[in-house]
Amino acid sequence: MNRMHYFKLLATSLAVMTLAGCANLKPEALQEADLVQQAKAVKAQQDQAVEPVNGPLSLEEAIARAIKYNAERQVRVMEEAMAHGTLDLANFDLLPKLMANAGYRSRDTDLLTNLRAGPNSPITPGTTLSSSRSALTTDLSFTWSLLDFGQSYYAAKQSADRVLIAGERRRKALHNLVQDVRTAYWRVVAAEKLGQLVRSTMQEAETALKASEAAESSAMRSPLEPLRYQRQLLENLRMLELVEHELSSARVELAALTALPAGSNFTVVEPQGKINTQWLDMNPADMELRAVVNNPDMRESLYNARIARDEAKKVIVKMFPGISFSYGTKSTDDEYIVNQRWTEAGVQISYNLLGILSAPTAKRLADMGVSMADQRQVATQMAVISQVHIARLNYANAAKQYLRADKIARVDARMAEVVSARAKAEAQSGQDSVAQQTASILSSLRRYQALSNAQAAASRLQATLGLEPVVQAAEGKPLPEVVQAVQQSLQTWEAAELPKLPGGLSW
Repeated sequence: MNRMHYFKLLATSLAVMTLAGCANLKPEALQEADLVQQAKAVKAQQDQAVEPVNGPLSLEEAIARAIKYNAERQVRVMEEAMAHGTLDLANFDLLPKLMANAGYRSRDTDLLTNLRAGPNSPITPGTTLSSSRSALTTDLSFTWSLLDFGQSYYAAKQSADRVLIAGERRRKALHNLVQDVRTAYWRVVAAEKLGQLVRSTMQEAETALKASEAAESSAMRSPLEPLRYQRQLLENLRMLELVEHELSSARVELAALTALPAGSNFTVVEPQGKINTQWLDMNPADMELRAVVNNPDMRESLYNARIARDEAKKVIVKMFPGISFSYGTKSTDDEYIVNQRWTEAGVQISYNLLGILSAPTAKRLADMGVSMADQRQVATQMAVISQVHIARLNYANAAKQYLRADKIARVDARMAEVVSARAKAEAQSGQDSVAQQTASILSSLRRYQALSNAQAAASRLQATLGLEPVVQAAEGKPLPEVVQAVQQSLQTWEAAELPKLPGGLSW
């Protein structure tokens, strides 16, 4: 009696303490020291994981570094890994349930029962004791439900399709990453080619501006002419400052994409490859089919349609009765039970009769999900085909704009040389030299911008066709191997080689 009273008091005390602790929970904000420590840990981990740049950074290495180290890409890879883990758990749900139970019971008084001979008979004096005050029981049993197996089977198929969807999203993220790297890389090339020229021209313009201000104050000329001169110089300086700002951010963007420190001092190498217009000579129908077969968005829509169909099958399976099989071995140390160890087998059938009312609605909703998935598939296919033609036209226009900008830049460069030579010979004013040099810089910048746009258009066309660098398990490979794989892919793209579909498939 005292013992049971002690256990009750202890259990009550623990419950009260637990509830009191939960009631006193308060939000705990992160301290600045914790934030700084976490930031340092992340920075140290990133610095240790990323290999330093040795020598000039090529386009192939920049793309390889982005594939191997870019943080957003790592998130996509981890999402795919988590999808694989969810599939593994779904496969375990197909197995029977093996339940192991153990329990202990105790009471402070005996379980006594009176006896009666029949429903209308009086109670026989005396009591019967048929259970001990405390007992330990164990139970090890298999349970398998046919209904749960059917639903788990289709749930596992859906998880498998979600793994494939995660892979397609990773591919799409890779397409966007390669496109961003190529665009930023060409901007950095322009910054290195034009940076020194921009700074020297700005210095020359500042010198000419000071000389004009001194001439204006001396009143040796009409005040209107120096003011016009200063206005033109200031306009040129404004444009040069805009160019400098445009070029200065490119290095930071490329460093962020390739997981390099923001203040990294690296140089780039201008690729020798030119704009390849052989992509425009391909049969548009073949490009359409390639995009429909290999585009990540198209594949994701197909997998979503399969998931919707499996969801409809799950609804149908849920309408069937549940049949469960069980088999187990049990034991107890209750001294009043004669057979303290025994095995037990059973079959149970159950059916939710009220589920008949909701079955038609659930089936109709599942069919609507399938129809919506099919319609999304049709819409995605039409969008992908449109993207192919738009990307093809954009690439053709970008290539034409680059060729035009390249010719203009060459003409302005020659004009700048002529004006600069005449200015040195004092046959032409310094204003004309600065203005022409500014025009030449702007033309060169537009040339590199047009080249960057053409490279970006080529990347969009390749992404629409579902082409990406073929690099398997880039995270675990050395950087030189990833660079080599990227180089082979870029060479294939430069050759405008469209992979053949299996079996010679065509529209």
